[in-house]
Amino acid sequence: MALGCSPNLGAIVTYTRIDSGLISAYNENPRGFCLNPFRFTTDFDQILTMSLDFDSARIPNPHLTEEHLAWREALRRFIDAEIMPYADDWDEAGGIPNALWPKAAAIGLLGLGYPEEYGGVPADSWHSWIVNEELSRVGVGGVSASLMVHGIGLPPVLNWGPDWMKAQIAPPVLRGEQWISLGITEPGGGSDVANLSTTAVREGDHYVVKGSKTYITGGMRANWVSTAVRTGGAGAGGVSMLLIPTDAEGFSRTPLDRKMGWWASDTATLYFDEVKVPVSHLIGRENEGFKVIMTNFNNERMGMAAAMEAYGRVCLEEAVVWATERKTFGKRLADHQVIRHKIAQMKQQLNATQAYIRFCYESIEAGTPNPGDIALLKVQASEVMEFCAREAMQILGGLGYMRGNRVERIYREVRVNAIGGGSEEIMRDLAARQYGL
Repeated sequence: MALGCSPNLGAIVTYTRIDSGLISAYNENPRGFCLNPFRFTTDFDQILTMSLDFDSARIPNPHLTEEHLAWREALRRFIDAEIMPYADDWDEAGGIPNALWPKAAAIGLLGLGYPEEYGGVPADSWHSWIVNEELSRVGVGGVSASLMVHGIGLPPVLNWGPDWMKAQIAPPVLRGEQWISLGITEPGGGSDVANLSTTAVREGDHYVVKGSKTYITGGMRANWVSTAVRTGGAGAGGVSMLLIPTDAEGFSRTPLDRKMGWWASDTATLYFDEVKVPVSHLIGRENEGFKVIMTNFNNERMGMAAAMEAYGRVCLEEAVVWATERKTFGKRLADHQVIRHKIAQMKQQLNATQAYIRFCYESIEAGTPNPGDIALLKVQASEVMEFCAREAMQILGGLGYMRGNRVERIYREVRVNAIGGGSEEIMRDLAARQYGL
């Protein structure tokens, strides 16, 4: 519905979602909504401001079909019923119940984008973008990080593993009956993957694994860990990937539960004390694991970028609601220019990031993804998430500082997003090298 000034007053037209009462009011007195070509009345201005929420702040995506919109609607109903009412309590408790996984599997969330032969559901990049948006709307990052951790642990198996491994591992994971995590980061290093130190020495038909991994999302619950190990010499050429069962003798783990954010996500340090792993558990070829790791990163970074932009929109929504309700010095916060400019800047940066996400997903759909572009997208998304969290916190004031609201949680969770999946510094350097500098 287009609303604005009468034709004789100018060509200002603003598109907004409105209710039937406003439509009637406009039809009865359209001129009352605009005093001159450059200034809306206070009432109409307030309506425009209030319309700026999580959904209306999403710029149009021409690739979305009725099927995509139906998926968003079904997913939102599930999240509103099964996650949103409990997320805050789960975050404070430091974990989510095991029963959530089968429920998520039943609506197709866990299997989205995976092969049908293993219980998956066909999907494209736009379905995945919707998933990251809707889960981020909850405003509790640890829930989605833990619930969807198979998104980084399972692809190495499906993309590079032998057929028996795919058939044994994927179906129970996609049904929400078992869990799989990704083991890359070590106590002695994170971003420097090529120089990892966990070793796997071959002895007959087994590898003997020694070392440890840390900051492993889902590590306390995982039945399996897709693990990066050193099977050869120094550098990337000596890295392999192994699928390690967590019930193997010599495997142990300890929780990392004193975190700045992602409280609802179980995070662990894993220990491998001469763990014997069958050679058949090799993912890909020996000493070619670095390629497996690198191809996994693009999808992880795209998912994180989509989520971070959505977290920024959550902050925008909370800031707008408070700015239109809270009054200071005899008027709404939203009537103070400094506050309006904060909100406008948030929207400006979110618009740009959404367009960038769409560009990268378009390249993926076309089969021409650019790792440098994706790396810089992750940087932009984390910077925008941080900006929006900060500005929303400033607008909410003391309310934003109190536990139990989405802005407070998102503010705490900025850093894990800016570091996990490749830090901002590493991403910029990766992009520069991709561009041939």
